[in-house]
Amino acid sequence: MSKGQLVYSGKAKELYTTSEPGVLQVVYLDQATALNGLRKDQMSGKGQLNNQITSLIFKYLSEQGIANHFIKEVSPTEQLVTKVAMIPLEVVLRNVATGSFVKKFNAVEGTVLNPLIEFYYKNDALDDPMMNDAHVTVLKIATAEQVAQIKAQTLELNQTLMPLFEKIGLTLVDFKVEYGVTPSGELLLADEITPDTCRLWDRETGKSLDKDVYRKETGDLIGVYQEVLARLKQALAQ
Repeated sequence: MSKGQLVYSGKAKELYTTSEPGVLQVVYLDQATALNGLRKDQMSGKGQLNNQITSLIFKYLSEQGIANHFIKEVSPTEQLVTKVAMIPLEVVLRNVATGSFVKKFNAVEGTVLNPLIEFYYKNDALDDPMMNDAHVTVLKIATAEQVAQIKAQTLELNQTLMPLFEKIGLTLVDFKVEYGVTPSGELLLADEITPDTCRLWDRETGKSLDKDVYRKETGDLIGVYQEVLARLKQALAQ
C-alpha cells in the first residue's frame, strides 16, 4: 500500500500516517542491529519474517483477550496499527537468567526465575538505563497507576505467551515489550513481539532461536526466524 507521512524511523521498522485518523502503517525493514545499534547489517527477508511473526502473535493475543495496537497485516512487510502515545519504557520480563542479568548480578546461567519485570528508560543517548518504579513516576514517564497496569498486563502477557511457545517446542526465556496510551487513556501493548525482542530456546537442543544468533554470531538469523515462523504457522493453524 502507498505510504503517508513518515512519523517514526527506528532500527527495524518505520511508521507512516494513513488516510484514516488514528491508524498508522508499520513497515518492517531488512535490517539487523545489535549493541544498541552500533552493529548493523542489511538482511534480505528479515522485515517480512518479523512482520509475519508479530502479526501472528498479536492476532493470537487479541483472540486471548490481550489488548494491543494491532489491526491487520496488509502486505508481507506491512501492517496497520492503532496510533498511541508511546511510553518511553522498555519493559523486560525474565523467566530464565541469561544475558545482561547474569553479567550484572553474577547469576547462574539458566536459573529459572519467578517472572521478574525490569524497566529501562528508552533513550539511546543515555544507553537505555535501568529504572525502578520511583524513577518512572518522578520523571513523569508514567503514572503510578500506569506502572501497576503495565506490570499486571506484562505478567498476563507472559502467562499467555508461555504456553504458545511451549506448544512449538520453545522456552520463552525473556522478552521486551512496550506500551502506549490511546487518546481515551487506554493502555495498549504496542511495538512488536518477534525473535528480535524475545529470547527463545529450543526445548530439546537448548539452542537459541532468536536474535542472539546474530549478537553472538553463532548461526543464520534468517534461517532461525524462518523456523520460528514455520512452527507458529503450524501451531496456530490447528
